[in-house]
Amino acid sequence: MYNEEERKPLVIVEGLKKYYPLRGSTIGKNKPVTHAVDGVDFEIFEGETLGIVGESGCGKSTIGRQIVALEKPTSGRVLYQGESISDMSSGRLRKIRTQLQMVFQDSTSSLNPRKQVYDILAAPMLYHGIIEKDKLDEEINRLLDLVGLPKSMKHRYPHEFSGGQRQRIGIAKALSVKPRLIVCDEPVSALDVSVQAQILNLLKQLQNELKLTYVFIAHGLGAVRYVSNRIAIMYLGRIVEIANTQELFDDPIHPYTQALFDASPLPAPKLRGRQRIVLKGEIPSSVNPPKGCRFHTRCPYAIESCRIDDPELIPIKPGSDHKAACPVILAQREA
Repeated sequence: MYNEEERKPLVIVEGLKKYYPLRGSTIGKNKPVTHAVDGVDFEIFEGETLGIVGESGCGKSTIGRQIVALEKPTSGRVLYQGESISDMSSGRLRKIRTQLQMVFQDSTSSLNPRKQVYDILAAPMLYHGIIEKDKLDEEINRLLDLVGLPKSMKHRYPHEFSGGQRQRIGIAKALSVKPRLIVCDEPVSALDVSVQAQILNLLKQLQNELKLTYVFIAHGLGAVRYVSNRIAIMYLGRIVEIANTQELFDDPIHPYTQALFDASPLPAPKLRGRQRIVLKGEIPSSVNPPKGCRFHTRCPYAIESCRIDDPELIPIKPGSDHKAACPVILAQREA
């Protein structure tokens, strides 16, 4: 379904920053903040799946919440079809929000335990005026069929389902308002491996049938590789590399990307025979991130300029969609 030659940006993220006040900090102008997302730019093209990968605390989920307007950015903006979500009136945002939905990692907490599946699916459709009451039953049956659940289950409560079934209900809930883009925030990480494959296949099937656009957030490279057209690698609030999925696996540039591949059982042909990168130490604090390149404290290739200069995410060669934020490696490739 996704055609790279005819792609159009559905969402454009420009200079996005999101800071959170540190819990327990004193009140005042200079109180410390967590730099969850600290200046990212990227596009999400219609019909594609953009994967976002990185360690815990790198800002992946925060980006997802900004995209679907669950939070407002500290600075920068998210454009949906050319319109800034952050600057929208509440009325306009209410209409747009049906087109931007999220599937959460924890299906248990995202579904009201006191409501039956019928009511969980009916509530957003009625609130947004998606469907008339007399057609609710038919539509709920259709949604359950879409996600592979029998309609006889619609009068059960969330606790009566397995983890995979609850995630299917979460997907049905997102689909109920007829979205164009769905942010999948680690939707399979809490599931057994066999169930993960079923949910991933379901997401791909739904994308083809309903012409959906996805942002797929995950820790591991396996699931992201399977579903994504492009992948962005994040480290400490920044995107350090972004590329077409196959190109990223064939030719990872940034040392952090290479380290992720080295820690993964997935094959990366061009990395064979190269000395493996084993990350040392912990990821630095996002309250006081390192100056210069944020990865320099753990990078085996870091030089003095890496401790001073903040690298830009630039094409690895003129005109390339493959971008990386590592001038040291890029200079080595040109030499």
